[in-house]
Amino acid sequence: MVRRWSPEEIGAPVGQYSHLAAVPAGTELLFISGQIGALPDGRMAGPDAERQTRQIYENIAALLAAAGAGPRDLVRLFTMVAGAEHVAGSRAGRADAFAAWFPEGDWPAHSLIVVSALASPDILVEVEAVAAVPAR
Repeated sequence: MVRRWSPEEIGAPVGQYSHLAAVPAGTELLFISGQIGALPDGRMAGPDAERQTRQIYENIAALLAAAGAGPRDLVRLFTMVAGAEHVAGSRAGRADAFAAWFPEGDWPAHSLIVVSALASPDILVEVEAVAAVPAR
């Protein structure tokens, strides 16, 4: 099981993340490419950051399941938001997934940056992930 914590020697996290995450022996790292809010048919889940982010976390859950893993195996997330005006929507879209996935507040390491644009003007949020899965 991935171990996550925030030592008292530094300030508490300012958001939903842990300062540290450690991967147990006997696991392999799974790198999930940047996910966008695309539905299975390729259409965007919506024109706003909240709906796109909700879909991103559904996509990440599906990818983890395909690898025999789940949210408990997440080590790190990296979120890119196209413009500061979309940060609140992205956080709102993440809220339900984090509440279900990490009810005890045992969040993975996570960084969020605001960028001027992503790969296409209709993409407002992109999230990369790293998980630790049992070695095959």
